[in-house]
Amino acid sequence: MPAGPPAVAVEPAPDSEPVLPSTEAARQPSPERQIAHRFGLSAESVAAVLLVSKGFCILARRWRSSCGEVDIVARDRSTLIFVEVKARRHLDDAAYALDVRQRRRIATAAALWLARRPDHARLNVRFDVVLVAPHALPRHIPAAFDCDG
Repeated sequence: MPAGPPAVAVEPAPDSEPVLPSTEAARQPSPERQIAHRFGLSAESVAAVLLVSKGFCILARRWRSSCGEVDIVARDRSTLIFVEVKARRHLDDAAYALDVRQRRRIATAAALWLARRPDHARLNVRFDVVLVAPHALPRHIPAAFDCDG
């Protein structure tokens, strides 16, 4: 039975530049950033469970558009909510973490969601916030802001 073609070792051309390990390491987020990312994902899961327990159906999580991202899109019978999840060490810090620029970005992304889903345009629309902190119950703030920013 033939063994197939022999393995050939290929060496880089002498004039090619080596790939430095530090280049790959520079692409990796810092350990602190990785922890923050995992904390944010966990907070979004906590918020989704809270909303489901209140009777909402989760339509999307981390919905991205060219305008921005909405953490959670949910609905009950007649209300569509766009939810921003804020996670900090303390609930009070989370409450102050949503600035005007972020509210505008969420409202713009929500408008795009509605434009792509005309069947949702007939629903009441609301912008909520869920605050999450370790060792504290999450806090849902319905109608936390208007689309006017």
